[in-house]
Amino acid sequence: MYRFAKAAINVTGQAARQVRHGSSVRKDFHYKYGNGMLVGGMAFCVAVWSYVLTQTGIVWYPSPVGKVMPKPWRETEE
Repeated sequence: MYRFAKAAINVTGQAARQVRHGSSVRKDFHYKYGNGMLVGGMAFCVAVWSYVLTQTGIVWYPSPVGKVMPKPWRETEE
């Protein structure tokens, strides 16, 4: 159990040092691909929603508040 606890503390210590000093991932990824990924994601999102709104045939019902009138009340016949 002592070895396991010591190894666990060592792993968490290494993780804390990586977070504090930066991870091992190169930092130029966002500078290199960040804007392109953002624009590509935005274009994909716009394309998908354009297709959904125009081609799928979904009927988007607006709110009926103020437009729907109730039927007249019918008295029960005795």
